[in-house]
Amino acid sequence: MTRPVALFVTCLVDQLYPRVGEATVSLLEEAGCSVEFPADQTCCGQPCFNLGHRDEARSLVRRMVELFEPYETVVSPSGSCVSMLRCSGPGLFADEPQMQERARVVAGRTFELSEYLAGRGFRPSAVFRGRVAYHSSCHLLRELGVAGAPRDLLSQVEGLELVELDDEARCCGFGGAFSVELPELSSAMAADKLAAIERSGADVVTASDVGCLMQLGGALTRRGARTRAVHLAELLAGVAAPLGRG
Repeated sequence: MTRPVALFVTCLVDQLYPRVGEATVSLLEEAGCSVEFPADQTCCGQPCFNLGHRDEARSLVRRMVELFEPYETVVSPSGSCVSMLRCSGPGLFADEPQMQERARVVAGRTFELSEYLAGRGFRPSAVFRGRVAYHSSCHLLRELGVAGAPRDLLSQVEGLELVELDDEARCCGFGGAFSVELPELSSAMAADKLAAIERSGADVVTASDVGCLMQLGGALTRRGARTRAVHLAELLAGVAAPLGRG
């Protein structure tokens, strides 16, 4: 029996890395889901929220809630965007109790991809010959509390050797607007993360957020490193292609 799932693809995936969305659909279908893509979806509101523009963020979250309300399950290949809807979105409607409850209901049905797949006992059929380092994106780990699911899924990929990073949970320095407002600090944080990646000997660094992979992939390219930055969905779907390499 197929399970209907709505894909919340996120802005960065939709506009810059559609192959991550395609890999996500492939994985969900392999897991026995029928995937629907609400074409009117837009930003989850996180950039506005992080910059303190609460009215604009509230408007965007309201739109997302209304769009995804008809679906029993919503899945996204982005821990940060899921955390916006689940952890921050409902609080924007403190003065609208009915809307706040609607936001809480949708939030409770929204899952990050690895969280959803691992929670349903999914076993990937992919093959990847190489050493892979996993980077925990901040929102996925600290707000959603998802730590083991990505590693569990990666450990089941045939041929994949999972290697650990020193101080693995340290931020990569992206943080959306943070990297624009404080570029020197952001770059210094990325340099620390890259040093850990190089020490690990990984062929690939992976994460569940395209933002982190944009940061790391760009830095790796500028350094001329051999390591690629690849989204978790691409590894699990067996279509791993480099991010940040043109």
